[in-house]
Amino acid sequence: MKTVQLSCYNNTGYKSGGRIQKILWYFTNVLFFKTLIPFPSVVKVKLLRMFGAKVGHDVTIKPNVNIKYPWFLEIGDICWIGEGAWIDNLAPVELGNNVVLSQESYLLTGSHNYKKKSFDLIIGKIVIEDGVWIGAKSIVCPGVICKSHSVLSVGSVATKNLEDCAIYQGNPAKKKRSRLIL
Repeated sequence: MKTVQLSCYNNTGYKSGGRIQKILWYFTNVLFFKTLIPFPSVVKVKLLRMFGAKVGHDVTIKPNVNIKYPWFLEIGDICWIGEGAWIDNLAPVELGNNVVLSQESYLLTGSHNYKKKSFDLIIGKIVIEDGVWIGAKSIVCPGVICKSHSVLSVGSVATKNLEDCAIYQGNPAKKKRSRLIL
C-alpha cells in the first residue's frame, strides 16, 4: 500500500504574490478586516483596492471577515459580505453585482490531490454571478460557478456549479426548487 509522503510536497509552481506584499496584507487583514472592531466599509474597500482588488460601489463588509489575497479578488456593485465570512482565495474569486455572502460563509479555492503521495495543491477559480445569495455557514468549493440569482441554503456545500435562479440545499448541495423573485 502506498502512503502519503508530505515531505514530497512541492508547490513552487504556485505564485501567490510577493513576500512583502503578503506580509503587509496579513497585518492589514488582521487589523481592519479580521477584527470585531466595526471599521466603516468605505475604509475596507479603499484598503482592498490598495492591495489590487477590483471593488465596485456600495459594498458592505461586516466585521471579522477574512480575505486571503485581495489581488485575486473582484467584487461587483452593491454586495454584502457578512460577519465571519472567509474568502480563502488562492485562485481568483469574482463576485458579481448584488451578491450576498452571509455570516461565516466560506469560499474555498484550494484543496489537495489525495490520490498523489505528494498531496499536490489543486486550485480553482470561484465565480459568484449577479444576485446570488450564499447562505450562512455555507461552503463553495474550488472551481464552482454559482449562476445568476442562485441560492446556496444555510450550511450547504456547493461542490458543483449551481444553475441560475435555483435554490440548493445539503451536503453536497442539491437543487430543491426554482427561485422566484417578485
